[in-house]
Amino acid sequence: MKVCFVGSSGGHLMHLYMLKRFWADKERFWVTFDKEDARSLLGEEKMYSCYFPSNRNIKNLIKNTFVAAKVLKNEKPDVIISSGAAVAVPFFYIGKLLGAKLIYIEVFDRIDKSTLTGKLVYPITDKFIVQWEEQKTVYPKAINLGSIF
Repeated sequence: MKVCFVGSSGGHLMHLYMLKRFWADKERFWVTFDKEDARSLLGEEKMYSCYFPSNRNIKNLIKNTFVAAKVLKNEKPDVIISSGAAVAVPFFYIGKLLGAKLIYIEVFDRIDKSTLTGKLVYPITDKFIVQWEEQKTVYPKAINLGSIF
């Protein structure tokens, strides 16, 4: 199984990194911002850079759509996993077209309302994971797996 992890650097990337027990033995690659925290955390991991800022930035959404098309066409992941933010959107939609399974993990600190990214990818995900039972009022089809922390 080949896994694509896509997300903003900082907290979103840390959420994904904390799943190391899941991904350590899998073929994988990462898509995130080319920032010091990402380079430091991912070390020797295979990483593709995307454009930032990505939240509510149409120009970078378009640029990241082209990045997504190129990376996903070349890498052909079986699964795409993200915890946000906006950079996940083009990867999820193009990944869906290419047949990848999509798993989205809603952020820990959003309990009673959706994030914009969560709202945009919820309809197409294969598994939508929340970390609080209260989040299921916002995302009724979600699976509550509890806290990643």
